[in-house]
Order: sequence, then structure tokens, then C-alpha cells
Amino acid sequence: MDAEGTPRGGIRPVRERWPRTVDEALVVAALDAGRLVSLEQWAPDNLPLEPVTTRSPEGREILRRSAGLALLEAARRIGLAGLRIGASLRSGRVVTVDPPTTREELVARAPDLSLALTELIAQDLAFGSEAIPVEQAEARFRDLGWTDAVALLELAREASVDLVTLGETRALRMGVTLPTTGALAGISIGVHPAGLVLDFGPFIRRELETRSVSTVVLEARAPRYGSLMTRQQRDWLQLLGVRSVGDLGRACVRGDVRDLILVSEGFHEKHIAQIADEVRTRGAVRVLCIAGPSSSGKTTFIRRLRVQLQVNGTHPWPIGLDDYYVDRERTARDEHGELDFEAVEAIDLELLAQHVAALLRGEPVRLPRFDFVAGRSLRESSPPMQLGAGDVLLVEGIHALNPRLLALFDPEQTFRIFVHPASPLPFDRLTVMEPADVRLIRRIVRDRHGRGHGAADTLARWPSVRRGERRHIEPNVVQADCVFDTSLIYELCVLKIFAERYLLEVPRGHPQRAAATRLRALLAPFVPIEPDQVPATSILREFVGGSAFTD
Repeated sequence: MDAEGTPRGGIRPVRERWPRTVDEALVVAALDAGRLVSLEQWAPDNLPLEPVTTRSPEGREILRRSAGLALLEAARRIGLAGLRIGASLRSGRVVTVDPPTTREELVARAPDLSLALTELIAQDLAFGSEAIPVEQAEARFRDLGWTDAVALLELAREASVDLVTLGETRALRMGVTLPTTGALAGISIGVHPAGLVLDFGPFIRRELETRSVSTVVLEARAPRYGSLMTRQQRDWLQLLGVRSVGDLGRACVRGDVRDLILVSEGFHEKHIAQIADEVRTRGAVRVLCIAGPSSSGKTTFIRRLRVQLQVNGTHPWPIGLDDYYVDRERTARDEHGELDFEAVEAIDLELLAQHVAALLRGEPVRLPRFDFVAGRSLRESSPPMQLGAGDVLLVEGIHALNPRLLALFDPEQTFRIFVHPASPLPFDRLTVMEPADVRLIRRIVRDRHGRGHGAADTLARWPSVRRGERRHIEPNVVQADCVFDTSLIYELCVLKIFAERYLLEVPRGHPQRAAATRLRALLAPFVPIEPDQVPATSILREFVGGSAFTD
């Protein structure tokens, strides 16, 4: 620019094209033919660009990444070592700390951390980037104690590595960041069962908080990423020396893949058997309600649970809530007037209550089947079902933990299970492989294999799927008696073989190209594992094919 601030030759920073917000959402980047571009990048005025805001998944991830790096720099300023940014929540991220610092010590330092973060935001510091030799980056992270980053860099293919910077803090660069910390005004810190919550404030909350219950309140009631099974899995992985993506790569290179797979699958089987044992111990249980988000592995989990129940002498009878959809003309509509198939009103609760009551009385019942093509319920289209004295019902669907549905059953006779992957695997202390991204990659592979849908179609539908989950599934985790973590430490090494190719099918310039590029970057560090090593009963088989439970 010249002295008066006029752009020279029609070239100026991208951030000058739009105001700070568009449609009340923060502008965080730009899109150039499906490629994310920093707001600080200079571009010709005639280059067609689109604003990226926190209304999009990619925009929210940019805000999360920037806020996480700011918190790490704030922690460095007050001498708080070992801080780690964990999984994303509805409008925040879990924050933990490595030993020897304890959770109690972290919570005690929260006021100091909050003040340092506020001061850093007020200073409006610039986020930056640098490329340095891999060996130099390894040495720097080793001195800092960032062992997960060191392990990842040991498997690097390139001679140099890109880092993202803020103040004196460096982390692996996994995508675009905000231009400066000033845009983070409004973020705050709260207490979480695992440590703290970095809450991203009104820009994200407005997009995601579809109910009055806040992220912090929900997590305090039932932490999705702090269940007993998830904590046990974290401890087990530490014993195996696999605590990060880099550690997993090391194990693959050493040839420890078979042991990792066998122990991972055994861990799942042990916990499924424990659930079946608890159902038997309670004695009075007649109904098992099982819910979980898209691509959580519910189908295989239920089939494996049925086997363990039968081992204990209990015969299970499945009921799918999808077959209790009301006819399409009776389906509820959302705030935009669109059919809302994920609202509990889409389920014929009255008919379900009648059938469950009759079954529990030992009467034969013909269950309905929903014709998704015609949009109609086919009543009494199935063979008669009749429960014996010790039999149980397995009620499965996204609304299986909805309080309105649970009200149909005697609480003393009901056991409630929430199923989802919940073990975020870190790349370094700033970035983790989000459980939601694991589910998305699972779905991309499954949709391509079993439903003929390309990655672009799956990516386009995903934001709507996630909105439905936040509205109808996540708030009901508090109803669960147990949370089953379907994460498999090795699964992305297998999924990568399929997903990378499917993501490459999204062409340049396509609206979903940026999302596809982001997922490819996340998959890049994983060492491939051939799918023939996956057991036929694995939850992973639900997505890559070859399941022993396929009808």
C-alpha cells in the first residue's frame, strides 16, 4: 500500500474484502477454488474468493486451532508446563495437563491462565508460520518435552516441516489460523471433569448451542470424553507406549501391528462382556436402550452384545426405532420448514409404547417396517415376535436415550448405553484426531463401499448430520448408564487406504474440496495397515466390509 493506504495494482490483503462478520458469523479465512486461504494473504481484487465463517465446519476448526495455540502461549507465559488441547466439544475444547501436574493443580491455576489469555488477546498478536528442517524441529520439541511431536517427525517424509507460531510457542501446522489474537475476544475458560474447557464464546455458541444447556453444564453431567472406559483405554495405551499418532507409527514400523490389533479388539470384547454381565447381575433388566451418533459402530456393537448376552443365557430381541417413523406427511418440520427426520416427533411413540408393553407381557407382536422409498410405515409386516421369561429387548436408534422415549419404560427394567468413538489421538499438544473426524472418515468409506455415495456427497451432508446430533443426541448422553468407546487405536491406518483415494475424487473447485483436503492432511501421517488383518467381528468391519455379522 502507499502512504494513504491505497492498494497498489489492485492487490491487497484478503481480510480487507469483507467486514469482520458476515451474517453475524466471524470471518476467519477465504476460499479460493476449494482451497482455504489466510486472511493475511495478498490477492488480486479480480480473484474470485468466498468468505469462510464460523458457520462452516472448516471455519470453526480455524477458530478452535487459533484459540488452542493462544492458550498454549498463555500457559507458557505463566510457567504452566504440560498443557494439552484435547477433543472438541459443542462450543469448546477439553484442556488437560501432563504429569506431574495434576488436574487439581491445573484447575487452581485457571484464574492465572485466564488472565494471561485475556492479556494476550488484548495485545492482538499476529499468528505466524515458519518452515524449518525436520531435525531442527525435532530438537526443539524434544527440549520442550513434546514427545508426541518428536515421534511424528521421526516418520516425516519431507526434509522440512511447517510450524504455526504465536509469541514463543510453536506447534505443527495443520491448517490455516486467524490473522491475530484480537479476533478471539470473548473466549473463556471453565472447569471440566478432565481439567478445563476452552469455551469459544458467542461466535461458535450461536451456531451450535441448539438447546439452553451449555457445553460446560453438559460435560459436568456426563463427560463424553471422560467415561470410565475411555480413561481405562488411555491408561492401557500408555502401558503399550502408544499415546499419539507418532507412537502409533513407530509401532507399525516396528512390526507390532498384529499385537496392537489383537489387544485393541480384546479390549472391546472385554467391555462388551462386562456390559452383558452387568445386565445379568441387575436381574430385572428387560429393555436395553442403545444410542449413538452417525458411524459410531452401533450396529456391530449391538450384534456383539447380543452374542455376549446369549453366552450369559439371555435371549435378546432387537427393535430398530427407524421402523417406527411416522408416515412422511406426518413428519415434523424444522425451523426452516424442512422435514426433520431426526426430531423425536418423527417416531410413532404411541405405537412403540403399545408394542413394548405387549412384548413385556409375553404377547406376540408383529413389528412395523418403514419403507424409506415410499415414505410409509408398513404395519405388522414382520413375523410375530414373542419374548420368553428371561428375554430382553434391544431398542436401538438416535432417540433411544431421549427422555420422552425412556418415559415409556420402567426405569428399574431399563439399561441405557451410549456408543461412540471417544479417544482423541494427539498429533502434538495443539492438534488431535477428533472423534467426530474419525466418524466422518468411517462414513465416507462406508458410504462409498455400501451405498454408492462419493466422498463429496457425504461431506456435503455432514454439517446437517452434525446439527442433528447436537440437537437430538448429545444432550441425552446424561441418560446413559454406561458409555462404550468404539475407538480402535489402529483403525485410521486401515481406513486411510480407502479414504485417501475417495477424498482425491473430490475435484478442484468443488465446494467440498477444502473439507476433503483437510481430511487428507489429517490422514497423511498414519502408516497404512492392510485391511485383511482386521478380524471379521471388528467394529471396523462395519465400514470397510467383510463383517461376520453381515446378513
